Amino acid sequence: MSSPNLHPMLNVAVKAARAAGAIINRAALDVESVRISQKQVNDFVTEVDHASEKAIIETLLGAYPGHGILAEESGTEHGAKDSDYVWIIDPLDGTTNFIHGFPVYCVSIALSVRGKIEQAVVYDPSRNDLFTATKGRGAYMNDRRIRVSKRTRLNECLISTGFPFRTGDNFKQYLAIMADMMPRAAGLRRPGAAALDLAYVAAGFTDAFFETGLNPWDVAAGSLLVTEAGGLIGNFTGEPEFLEQRECLAGAPRIYGQLVPLLAKYSKFANVDDKLRASDRVRAVSASTKANAEDASVDLYARSTVPDFADETAEGAEGAAPAPAAAPAPRKLTRIRRDAPPAAGARSEGDTSAK
Repeated sequence: MSSPNLHPMLNVAVKAARAAGAIINRAALDVESVRISQKQVNDFVTEVDHASEKAIIETLLGAYPGHGILAEESGTEHGAKDSDYVWIIDPLDGTTNFIHGFPVYCVSIALSVRGKIEQAVVYDPSRNDLFTATKGRGAYMNDRRIRVSKRTRLNECLISTGFPFRTGDNFKQYLAIMADMMPRAAGLRRPGAAALDLAYVAAGFTDAFFETGLNPWDVAAGSLLVTEAGGLIGNFTGEPEFLEQRECLAGAPRIYGQLVPLLAKYSKFANVDDKLRASDRVRAVSASTKANAEDASVDLYARSTVPDFADETAEGAEGAAPAPAAAPAPRKLTRIRRDAPPAAGARSEGDTSAK
């Protein structure tokens, strides 16, 4: 049902998103029967993607036959080829989640007018959450105005991202980014649907989002939601023209400003010095990871029944009272080492006979 408060073009986009959501929800009732094909390694498409995209395109072109279309599955096959108005469509963002029954996926529709995003819809059919934005009119979730998070300290922030999964993705660089990011933030999440990740930044559910390898249909609608909710979005160096650059950083302004210095050196648009720093960091993290994997004495935690001697006096001190024989041995987490067995006669940690 259309809303009189929405821009007419946004009303049509909402109608298209809900039609696609109905197709997705019906398929989700029996996801095991959905036909799946693979575009490339770990990149899937289903008959639901195609049916959803068809419903969206028919709805949009039915209302605006002179508009252009840029869709994930069919590209620019449909619509006018030279229009100033182009609908950018992801019919099912989070396909891998969908085919596993993991309910984090969405429909994403944006309208670009002369290269600028002016209308946006992100619809989560499994929760019936509708995120909408019109340029200059704010962002909304289910008709409620939304704003980005008010947090200003990075160590209090929840940050979402996307892990590399395609052939050729720079996994070692991503490990370095995680090594830089995780100690500084309260938590790092990988939900698996970039459009919904951006909607959650706009709503303040997460404080920031970053990912590489993204296409325009992954981020077009979400980018307008973020900016209309008071956030910032750009590439890793902070430049706002990011839509075609396959890297995205979004967040509340104060958090965005703290993340740009962390991520800028990993951007493909970084200067030479920053790229050298990034290469050094990647090598250091990679070497550290390899060393830890090969080190036979990596510390592990195991549950043990060794008595807790933390409050005892130093071993060998005169007058130390022995622990009561009848007292039960409390359980504690004891650090053990995966190295060679000690030489004969040597005492090992946790050896109660030495006491």
